[in-house]
This record gives sequence, structure tokens and C-alpha cells, in this order.
Amino acid sequence: MDHDKVTEFLGRFVADLGAAGSAGAVAIGSRLGLYRALAQGPVTPRELAERTGCDARYLTEWLRGQAAGGYVSYDAVSARFSLTPEQAFCLADPNGPDLASACRAVTGYLRAVPRLTEAFRTGEGVPWHEHDDEVFVGSDAFYRPGYIADLVPNWIPALDGVEEKLVAGGRVADVGCGLGTTSVLLAQAFPRATVTGSDSHETSIELARKRAAEAGVGDRVGFELATAQAFGGTGYDLVTMFDCLHDMGDPVGAARRVREALAPDGTWLLVEPAAGDRVEDTFTPVGRLFYAGSTFLCVPNALSQEGGHALGAQAGEAAIRGVVTQAGFTRFRRAAQTAFNLVYEIRP
Repeated sequence: MDHDKVTEFLGRFVADLGAAGSAGAVAIGSRLGLYRALAQGPVTPRELAERTGCDARYLTEWLRGQAAGGYVSYDAVSARFSLTPEQAFCLADPNGPDLASACRAVTGYLRAVPRLTEAFRTGEGVPWHEHDDEVFVGSDAFYRPGYIADLVPNWIPALDGVEEKLVAGGRVADVGCGLGTTSVLLAQAFPRATVTGSDSHETSIELARKRAAEAGVGDRVGFELATAQAFGGTGYDLVTMFDCLHDMGDPVGAARRVREALAPDGTWLLVEPAAGDRVEDTFTPVGRLFYAGSTFLCVPNALSQEGGHALGAQAGEAAIRGVVTQAGFTRFRRAAQTAFNLVYEIRP
């Protein structure tokens, strides 16, 4: 045994263990608005307590731990904690990536450890709606920045002829819409278009309706409670699915329903997590992140449904192409990609 390699492994494990605990601390910071309060200027723990109404002793430990992880900055001369512009953008800016809220998905799905432990033994599924509510809010917060950055500026223009249809007033079905982020973004960008979002999770649909109303697009964005295999309507110019096909027990059935719902010249925009086709290509920091979510959320949800599939969040392009081809589509291409997503244009 190489003791230097043991030491190296221990160092990696200690870092991961600390990061796991830090995720909970970040979630607390998100819930209590601590990062937004910090963004107002440098503070001592007592001053942050006055600013937030929280307990100074708890804040002392929280601030020190955040500084140890590099999430918060510390000035030894003034004994004050603060956020750099970069930290504030990532953790406190409402127009930033809101990484603090994204941590809530992790702390939410970790609450399912006892249930998942038993599922590993039995092979049974764990449906999406049985997870903690933090999972739904946190998952939306994780994906939202990427959708804001790329959906309208990059992904829609990468599709052949789709942008022109939406500008003129096309019809869109946003399948597996979750909390409605993508439905609202499309409606805001294309005022003549109409969007129908659908999801099998009732709580998400309720939140989506609320968000669409708050965004002022409720008259052009409707939502229905439906599975991907049974969403309503036909003749759509565009059907979209964002990071959800791999969660389905019957992705082929969902793909067949998309084919039925599209107009003859319609397009299916399918966005899936970035992944290589070879297993070893997924052994990256992003792949590790998605495998964690897939183990707790994606695969258990798929196994809870009829169909027998459980693609997982690192399925890769070849597996997705196989599903699409089996459903009867003849045209499939990768239209765009980011560090977190692969974007496919699919046509009948």
C-alpha cells in the first residue's frame, strides 16, 4: 500500500465531507437571506445578527465555516466578513445563478437516504412527488440560470426555422415544465406565441401558474397536469423537453406522443444533461454532480413508473438517439451544447 496515495485519498475525502456539510449551511443561508444581507457590506457576526434578526452565535459559526470554504471573504484586521463581487453575483444577486438556492435540491434529496437505502435492496422506485419540497425549488434554481443564458439567445436560433415561427405566433408545448421557468421565458421572448406547459407533478404546476401570472404572461401560458405520454393538443410548431426525458419510465412512449403532437413541419427541442457515450467519459466533476442527482432522483423516479426504462442523467447521446429512433423520428442532430447540457433538434 502506497501511504502517499492513502494521504491523497484522505485529503480528497475530507474535502468532500466538508463540502457535504457546507451544502446544508448554504441552504440555510439561502432560506434566511444571509447572502443578500452580506452583500450589503462587511459585517461582524453581531452586525449581521442586527441586520438579519438571527442569532449572533449561530452566525459566527456559519460565517467562519463559509469563509473556510471560500464562499465568504474575511478580513483579519477588521474581523469582518463580506462577499466579493463574484461571490455576491453567484450567491446573492437575483439575476445571478443563485447557487445558494440550488444547494437546497441536494439537502432536499438527502432526506430520502433511508427510503433510497431500502429501494437499493428491493429495486422499487421512489416517485418525484414523494421527495421533500426543497427538491422542486432547488432543482428549478439549479437549471434556471442555464435556461436564461441559452434558451432564447442560443438554443432557439440553432433550430432550423423555429425562431421565425415563434415570432409570427407559433404554438409551443413545454412538456415536463416543472415550475414553468422555460414556459415563461418562451412567452416573454415571443409575445405572439402561445405556450402550454405540462407536468405530472401537481405542486409544480400550481407554482408554474403562479409564476406565469407574476410574470404577466398568464394570458398566453397555460398549464395542465399530465404525463409526457398523455399531454394534450396537436399541431404544435415546437415541443420542448428540458432535462426530463431521462427521468421517465417510458421515454419511448413520451417520444411517440411528441411525434403525434407535432405539426408536419414541427420541431422537438430536447435538452438533456451533458454526457459522453462511454462510461469513462462521464467521470468528470459535472458527471459526478449528475450521477448524484440521478441516483437520488432520476433513476428512482423512472423506476416508479410503468415502462421499464431508467436512462439516468448520464445516458449519453447514443442512448437518446436510440429512444428517438424507436419512436419513429427520422431526423436527429445535436444543435448546441454547454458545460451542463446537450441540445438536440428532432423532426419526424
